[in-house]
Amino acid sequence: MRTVDDLDVAGLRVLVRADLNVPLDGTRITGDGRIRASLPTLSALITRGARVVVCAHLGRPGGKPDPRYSLAPVAERLGELLGVPVTLAADTVGPAAGAAVAALPPGGVVMLENLRFCAGETSKDAAERGTFADKLAALADAYVGDGFGVLHRRHASVYDVARRLPHAAGYLVAAETESLGRLAADIQRPYAVLLGGAKVADKIGAVGALLDRADQILVGGAMAFTFLAAQGHPVGTSLVEAGQLDAVRGYLDRARRTGTPIVLPPDIVAAAARADDAPRKVVPASEIPPDWMGLDIGPASARLFTERLAGARTIFWNGPMGVFELAPFAAGTPAVAEALIGSGAFTVIGGGDTTAAIRALGFAESAFGYVSTGGGASLDYPQGKDLPGLDALTDSAVVRA
Repeated sequence: MRTVDDLDVAGLRVLVRADLNVPLDGTRITGDGRIRASLPTLSALITRGARVVVCAHLGRPGGKPDPRYSLAPVAERLGELLGVPVTLAADTVGPAAGAAVAALPPGGVVMLENLRFCAGETSKDAAERGTFADKLAALADAYVGDGFGVLHRRHASVYDVARRLPHAAGYLVAAETESLGRLAADIQRPYAVLLGGAKVADKIGAVGALLDRADQILVGGAMAFTFLAAQGHPVGTSLVEAGQLDAVRGYLDRARRTGTPIVLPPDIVAAAARADDAPRKVVPASEIPPDWMGLDIGPASARLFTERLAGARTIFWNGPMGVFELAPFAAGTPAVAEALIGSGAFTVIGGGDTTAAIRALGFAESAFGYVSTGGGASLDYPQGKDLPGLDALTDSAVVRA
């Protein structure tokens, strides 16, 4: 796979697909980690005299313009961090974008408006997606894919444009694939996987593949309640993916047969409601009261998980252990973070919620082996799944249509 260093970019229009899908409170960016992660590639292109055209998405506007999801605050923050003006085009591939790109001097930067304002970006129809990709490709002479967090999507800006232009991977994608590649090949064992968080459906599907790769899988956070329910335990009003119960039973049975343990929390912090002041107590995981919900792993679970992680040489963590945003339910997540740091293992943090948790709880990213910017991509890649965007970057051929 070629990197941005392999492209002769001086004077060329270079379209950079970045992942700038940052959290917003109105128009205020509450976490600029993904913007910062894009800086090395963009700075290198600017220094080498490229005319840089940045494209990205923000939120899910549904294929039409929505001012709530404008990239305006992102363009402003990117300009501050780069130390150069970043012009935001008023549209994505229309007249405003064309004029802004045409006016770019060498070393200049323009950002196209939100890609997902255009239905063709995410269309499942290859022809519709291709038409949009043609318009994007017409704005550039070369393409750099640097949004690792979207490489698992067969979207126009991720997959189709790369097949229409000379292309290369940015520094972020190169770093992500190198670090996450250590979870897919040449794994230093024992290898432990820690899964949690509230996006249960996405992660349950990963368990089957990870059972073939990991030496143990620890399950906390909201994920644990689907596993507990599959075992027949009462879970009160805890979050459960009812449609996944049969799949989970299959995973538990497979784990017993193969000897790869799936470790569940023995105790839970349960509460009458998801609120700071709600009545709460620590209960055995098999005895969550009716009309109560589990909101964090309990102290015995934190100790068990710490013991389990202590002997690992490789650890992949995706998903907080509880509702870390609320103080009464924020003990489990820092406990496992400390366990990773103290393990001496090569540790990888994946998923936006996990990254947000360690930052909010005051942990330095440098305390871990690697902190991925990818959400779904950081979960798919360690399973050995193909990522369409990565396949497109790896293929050296340019297909115009």
